[in-house]
Amino acid sequence: MEYNLITIVGPTATGKTAFAARLAAEFDTEIISADSRQVYRDMTIGTGKDLADYVVNGKQVPYHLVDIVEAGYQYNVYEFQRDFLKAFEAISSKGKLPVLCGGTGLYVEAALKGYKMVEVPSNDALRAELANKSLDELTEILKTYKTLHNTSDTETTRRAIRAIEIAEYYRTHTVAETDYPAIRSLVVGIDITREERRRRISERLRKRLDEGMIDEVQNLLQKGLSPESLIYYGLEYKFVTNYLLGKLTYDELYAQLEIAIHQFAKRQMTWWRGMERRGTKIHWIDATLPNEKKIECVKELLRL
Repeated sequence: MEYNLITIVGPTATGKTAFAARLAAEFDTEIISADSRQVYRDMTIGTGKDLADYVVNGKQVPYHLVDIVEAGYQYNVYEFQRDFLKAFEAISSKGKLPVLCGGTGLYVEAALKGYKMVEVPSNDALRAELANKSLDELTEILKTYKTLHNTSDTETTRRAIRAIEIAEYYRTHTVAETDYPAIRSLVVGIDITREERRRRISERLRKRLDEGMIDEVQNLLQKGLSPESLIYYGLEYKFVTNYLLGKLTYDELYAQLEIAIHQFAKRQMTWWRGMERRGTKIHWIDATLPNEKKIECVKELLRL
């Protein structure tokens, strides 16, 4: 198989970005981010952009789909697939092999498999009808449209209403097939033991708090973003916002956020395993190997 893309996947805190950047530097190519929250400007510490990782041996590795929309906007998988294709074609037109890297499984799979996507407009009448319903009620409504495989669509009422809006659109509209290029990707997974993953997550959380993650969220609130807008983004932004609203003590913030990130990493692994069951071959590489060794592994796989 002649690959036209390399994809790096794995749970959070496995060093995907640093490895992808070194790999891209080795191959003189560019990175496309597949992270649903790193698209937002001014959300840097909480989303773990680690922009310094894109500088390898003093040289900037070009990257795409990071810092492309304002915080408060609700970027979606349709927009990601559209923007991925633009970046993929731009990099490929230079004769380079793009590197897709990220932990948002739905985005990765949408890019690799060319899911039939359509931009779903807002439905003001439906939103008004759902506006006063509780999260539990919205969850039950969403279940009438589809089986809920994870909880991301029902973390907040805003997310649940948008999920219902999208599901209703697909139910009531005929979605035309769109042309999508054949993506032939080598998919490499960063494999890590549960114990090491937990250690890295806890260490990274402490580091992010020390680096000013709470100040980052405070600044977003001061710029006019509503607490609900930030809670929509989940994880760090949800728990830090609730801390700033006085709903959590600092100790509760730390403990609950740590648990939530561990649960998130577990859900990520569930997605990758599901991708394998759905036919995507993932070549797993030990996370503890030096990046130079990982790069050698990728070179070997490309020669298969």
